[in-house]
Amino acid sequence: MPVKTSMADEALRPEISAQQLLDLARACGADDAGLVSIDHPAMDEERPHVLSAFPSTRTLLALVKRMNREPVRSPARSVANLEFHSTGREVDEIARRIVGRLEDSGVRALNPAMAFPMETERFPRRGWVVSHKRVAEAAGLGKMGVHRSLIHPKFGSFVLLGCVLIGEEVETHGQPLDFNPCFECKLCVAACPVGALKPDGYFDFSACLTHNYQQFMGGFVNFVEDVADARSARDFRNRQSYAETVTRWQSLAYGPNYNAAYCIAVCPAGDDVIGPYLQDKGRHLREIVDPLKQKQETVFVGKGTDAADHVARRFPHKTIRWVRSGARATSIRDFLAGAPLSFQPGKAGRLDAVYHFVFTGPQACEATMTIRKGRLEVWDGLHGQANLKITADGRSWVRFVNKETSLFRVLIARAVKLKGPPQLLASFGKCFPG
Repeated sequence: MPVKTSMADEALRPEISAQQLLDLARACGADDAGLVSIDHPAMDEERPHVLSAFPSTRTLLALVKRMNREPVRSPARSVANLEFHSTGREVDEIARRIVGRLEDSGVRALNPAMAFPMETERFPRRGWVVSHKRVAEAAGLGKMGVHRSLIHPKFGSFVLLGCVLIGEEVETHGQPLDFNPCFECKLCVAACPVGALKPDGYFDFSACLTHNYQQFMGGFVNFVEDVADARSARDFRNRQSYAETVTRWQSLAYGPNYNAAYCIAVCPAGDDVIGPYLQDKGRHLREIVDPLKQKQETVFVGKGTDAADHVARRFPHKTIRWVRSGARATSIRDFLAGAPLSFQPGKAGRLDAVYHFVFTGPQACEATMTIRKGRLEVWDGLHGQANLKITADGRSWVRFVNKETSLFRVLIARAVKLKGPPQLLASFGKCFPG
């Protein structure tokens, strides 16, 4: 659809103003927009990735596109996913239009994808060029709520985000909100089928990844490996149901489906959203929250995980489907970065221990992990007095944690050596089931 031109469009020039950029974003279809300098402290983690993709970046233009609420709330997740995908394509097209207009005016710019495609050769490490949530938050377009999604002050959680990297400075930028639209109603905690969101604010990343993103990335890898490992069609059907196989086809043909995203669906925050909730909270629960909680559906969890316990306890009417983890380490770097994301507080119990890791070989490094009061901390280097010291060949350790070899084999081969009580390694393993 052609975009209407405006005085801002016609006045674009290399010495572009902040207002011109904001006007251009809205003219191209954005529902809201904001600006952040590449030098802003909030961009410290993003800066090297952004400059690697577009070294000329001086300004980041954050984009917000509103989603229609009722489709996202529907228990028919095909309806919700259609809304996610349709709005996502709009975000990418809006960003592309902006870059085209800027290029026509002599301003260099680049539009990273709203979501996919990503730099997946880095997987399972960071694949995205820029964190749109982090940019939007710095630009004053919202705050991340309990559910870890951005909540826009007007549109609430029903938004998708994009960003344009611009090779020019502007004179003014947005400022982070001085309040958080999230009022911690905890409805997202109540609705999550796998308990990924905890009442105390802890986020079980692995539970969310394994269920909600089962059709994405690691879940797809596991599917392909089941195809490769199956001895016959009957054996394959024992691994993957008929419906699951058809679902994989649908995801390949139309875009991978989210299995839940209930946290967004039930969120009442945002000026455009909160009115009906405040008028009748009971109705919000009956018409939006309860249908998702009561839905009979398959929930994908790993054996021995906190998520498995949560489903059995809170949602006995839902069907548990045992699956392998949706993420795996391919290097020691992945193992250390992924440990906090896959750690299971419920399985840690009263474990209180300091672990020293000394990895040898091409992936040589040293690290410390502390498990205390149901929380995990990871540091580079060796710190404090270790209760258990693990010295391991890096490649052998990765094979062990991915269950490609047994602990017995790596110990016999002297690829892994322990100094301290061996049972502490077993206790450590219980915190990372699957």
